[in-house]
Amino acid sequence: MTSDSIQQDVFTVLHGQASPIVSRWAYRAADPFAISFSVRRSADRWIEWLVARDLVIEGLTTPTGIGDIRMGPRRVDGYDVVEIEIRSDDGSAVLEVDRDLLAQFVDATLEIVDLGEEIDHLDLDAAIARLTSAA
Repeated sequence: MTSDSIQQDVFTVLHGQASPIVSRWAYRAADPFAISFSVRRSADRWIEWLVARDLVIEGLTTPTGIGDIRMGPRRVDGYDVVEIEIRSDDGSAVLEVDRDLLAQFVDATLEIVDLGEEIDHLDLDAAIARLTSAA
């Protein structure tokens, strides 16, 4: 793959809702340990979370996560999904994403940066400069 990033929109079921919503999954080699997961709230507004790529990979096959984001495989109405539970002080939500589509997205991230090679894609000098200039 020649690109250093990937983005994929996926219809996602919000637990208890009849109509699916759009979620956006994005990955960049410049931030190799994280996946951006966004949910469309309105036509021009997205709510975004950064989650560890390892968490998403593990969540495809086994329940994982502690704290604000937990995920794991489930079978719902004959479909294989990954259930994502998001918690905050303001409330919580449970989302269901097609497991095969999420696995395809994860495979695409692995084509960009293979597991174990993430550190080779970090610009630590730039990250340190950003942190020390903000202080």
